Amino acid sequence: MAHPLQLGFQDAASPVMEELLHFHDHALMIVFLISTLVLYIIVAMVSTKLTNKYLLDSQEIEIIWTILPAIILILIALPSLRILYLMDEINNPHLTVKAIGHQWYWSYEYTDYENLEFDSYMINTQDLTPGQFRLLEADHRMVIPAESPIRVLVSAEDVLHSWAVPALGVKMDAVPGRLNQTAFIASHPGVFYGQCSEICGANHSFMPIVVEATPLEHFENWSSMMLEDA
Repeated sequence: MAHPLQLGFQDAASPVMEELLHFHDHALMIVFLISTLVLYIIVAMVSTKLTNKYLLDSQEIEIIWTILPAIILILIALPSLRILYLMDEINNPHLTVKAIGHQWYWSYEYTDYENLEFDSYMINTQDLTPGQFRLLEADHRMVIPAESPIRVLVSAEDVLHSWAVPALGVKMDAVPGRLNQTAFIASHPGVFYGQCSEICGANHSFMPIVVEATPLEHFENWSSMMLEDA
């Protein structure tokens, strides 16, 4: 959950998000070292009155400043490609949920069940109870079992939307007439918030995503209760 004045990412709630945080720190350290070196060279060139003729025309230095950036790019590219393939990997999901974007709400269909589907609307500010978050709470949460592979099929009925939950490291475009898929594992029980991340009209800011990860036993109780009410 994000909080005011937060500078970094939200705490990771899935293995993929943990990998993304590690890659972010790795790339940021490389950028910091490069920036420090460039700043030192600029200050040294401006402040010193001495000139080294071998520095102005040196074959060795030209070789170094050609090869070194290539090595740095490789150090960034290889971990990045690894994470890209990890994010695209979907292995034997325990549950499949179809998320369909509408103007301006989400609907969820649990395709492993006969008749388990519902719409999820934002709770208006005047209807919030103490402890709930403005613009982030929904009347129906997408409930999933924790520590289980979950596949999400994402589509839209009208315009472009985007199903995104930062803490889980998930962001997938919802395109009308197209079925995209993504997968994640919630590392622990909890409630994770997201929002539509594609400008989709006047009420784009008012279609939150709430994912609630629960122990398997609680999820089975919830699904049984939803099926009875259907």
